[in-house]
Amino acid sequence: MDFSQSLTLSYYKTIATLNETHNIFLVQHQDTHKIYVKKILNVYNIDIYKELSTHPICGIPKIVDYYENENQLILIEHYISGQSLEDIIASETLDLQTIIHYTLELCDIFEKLHNLNPPIVHRDIKPSNIIITEHNHVVLIDFNAAKHFSDSSTSDTILLGTKGYAAPEQYGFGSSSPKTDIYGMGILLKELTSSLPDIPKAFLNIIEKCVQINPSDRYNTVAELKNAIQNLVDQPKPEKQKSFSYNEILPPGFRTRTAWKMLLAIPSYLIIFWISFSLTVENIHGIALWIERIFCLLIFLAIILITFNYRNIHHSFPLCKNKHRTIRFLGIILFNIVVVMALLILMVILLSIRMPLG
Repeated sequence: MDFSQSLTLSYYKTIATLNETHNIFLVQHQDTHKIYVKKILNVYNIDIYKELSTHPICGIPKIVDYYENENQLILIEHYISGQSLEDIIASETLDLQTIIHYTLELCDIFEKLHNLNPPIVHRDIKPSNIIITEHNHVVLIDFNAAKHFSDSSTSDTILLGTKGYAAPEQYGFGSSSPKTDIYGMGILLKELTSSLPDIPKAFLNIIEKCVQINPSDRYNTVAELKNAIQNLVDQPKPEKQKSFSYNEILPPGFRTRTAWKMLLAIPSYLIIFWISFSLTVENIHGIALWIERIFCLLIFLAIILITFNYRNIHHSFPLCKNKHRTIRFLGIILFNIVVVMALLILMVILLSIRMPLG
């Protein structure tokens, strides 16, 4: 690393460690105060990062700077705010429509990579290398195992990738090609759909074609894979009437019909109703008192419904969906405070309208 590179690198101040094992840090540029990610790589292909730097692709973090020094690559790239697909899978909230959305966006990214001259093969497609942004878009990261595709190469000499996701040719049974990424997409789709109760046969056939041992039996291009998925989406679907379950609208404590939960819930609700409707306030009588009693009940019920995520209400408040437990907990508390304050304000407004008439 020459003096000018060292000076430029000094502009980036480390403010947090994202992954100590893999030498990934959050840094801030001292002049612009913008936040970036710094990676120190021991395994890399410098030509890949040169290509991505000069030909930025939507859906891949933009490379701002890179410096090679003593068999290490120091990489500065845009920071992507979002949640890893690995964490989303663990939350078991995926449905087929969302999986297809993510897959089609991934196909768009791989089409651009494979259409470069020469094509770039990622070779390490796994959930932890895919970030879903706050706007529900896909970003592909980690090009440590990537290489340029060459027709003249007969086999991979070094295994790069992740066990369980790597295609057979990455183990020396051939040369990595764009079809290697198609295999990786198939393995990813298997994992994404593993928790779904009902997967269309046509979609299973698409996955099966992706993960064929022989690359010639897979889709020829990512564009073919994308078209197969798009055709599946475009097929008219028979209308289904969603079966209604009364359990869905039952209050917390009764939804699962668990005996001990109902035994706790019944006296709890009775106490709440008793407290609310026996409430007395000095110098408040008649309709005004009943307004206060009703709003007291509404506040109690709102706290219960929010706390126990009635009808998946947490999805309407972003902090309640955060992957970190502490932030989710604080989000639920804040959600309760907001709703309670809104009810109190509404009560005061109603009382101010009522009182002059009393």
